[in-house]
Amino acid sequence: MKDLTVKEVAVLRATGKYKVSRNLYLQLADGGARSWLFRYMRHGVPHWHGLGSCDLVSLAQARDKVIARRKLLLAGIDPIEHERAKRVEALLAAASTMTFEECGKAYIAAHEAGWRNDKHRQQWRNTLSTYVYPMIGKLPVQAIDTAMVMKILEPIWTAKPETAGRVRGRIESILDWATVRQFRSGDNPARWNGHLDQLLPRKGKIHKVRHQPAMPYQAVPGFMAELREQTSTSARALEFTVLATVRTSEAIGATWPEIDCAAKIWTIPARRIKAERDHRVPLSDRALVILDALPREEGNDHLFIGARKGKGLSDMAMLELLRGMAGNGYTVHGFRSSFRDWCAEQTSYPRELAEVALAHALRDKTEAAYQRGDLLEKRRRLMRDWARYCSSPARAEGNIVPMAAR
Repeated sequence: MKDLTVKEVAVLRATGKYKVSRNLYLQLADGGARSWLFRYMRHGVPHWHGLGSCDLVSLAQARDKVIARRKLLLAGIDPIEHERAKRVEALLAAASTMTFEECGKAYIAAHEAGWRNDKHRQQWRNTLSTYVYPMIGKLPVQAIDTAMVMKILEPIWTAKPETAGRVRGRIESILDWATVRQFRSGDNPARWNGHLDQLLPRKGKIHKVRHQPAMPYQAVPGFMAELREQTSTSARALEFTVLATVRTSEAIGATWPEIDCAAKIWTIPARRIKAERDHRVPLSDRALVILDALPREEGNDHLFIGARKGKGLSDMAMLELLRGMAGNGYTVHGFRSSFRDWCAEQTSYPRELAEVALAHALRDKTEAAYQRGDLLEKRRRLMRDWARYCSSPARAEGNIVPMAAR
């Protein structure tokens, strides 16, 4: 029997199966539906394998499909089993495919319990939503490459270098997570060393670090005298923060269970410390007087009670007070620099003691390895002298009496 032509196939109307060419059949179903079938023998048993609707697959395409399946038979592969395996593989690939945004959200969910505070968690979400997800969020994580990462980073690398650095690091972490979870493979296109450092300038070459504006230490006694005249909770919180040389978040998050008045120690838990380890703060007599006078609220353990019931002071309260009193763009965090400068220029206390007082991790790894303690008793003397200095009469610059370490 000769092969049927396109015209000969088109005129067939009766329901049934018609041989078109070797192994290729046309099936006409009740209602007029037309489709192609591949008929083959395997182990002496006839098999019928659908090749698609005639509306979608032409006669020439159907013949090509037949040739491909005859090659499979020649290789000892059953065409029906081969197609079934391909469908299963496609389903598995679809089930294991995640978009970058899905991976980003999964990464945050897996790690946020170990992050220090809500602000850090929100920063992760905000930077990804602003800079990353609009570009690559809907793409399969396996498809993310260097060109895509560069498309995100280049517009902000010089304009917002600090933000860009964080964005790059967060993309790298998410892609590493996706690799370990086997949602992608290959090198990490957001890696810096040996990769992006060849394409982008180092941040230090394009941007000078802008330090928090700090009040000169010579002006601190005069400012503290004015601050003591204020009666608000914000004023007491700011004075306590300066005396304890802590960060804003550490002060407004302080609770009464962290305070040991008898031992004159405030222990800040690791989860609220940048260095991620418990930090003991020796409390000066003036700091204890401040604490003793603070109001209490039932069910609220915060030292400095905020306007909302059960909550602590707002993180902007001290800054707004400072701006109203001193202006000049000073920040609460800047008083840590004031303390550090005073310590270096007006005392004989060693550098490492001031660094521990500020809860800084020692940069010298060898030094850090040998210094296991927190120098509490030495720091107690340091904090006493700092409190004395903060309470001393204001002097004109250049008429400061150096204080020796005791």
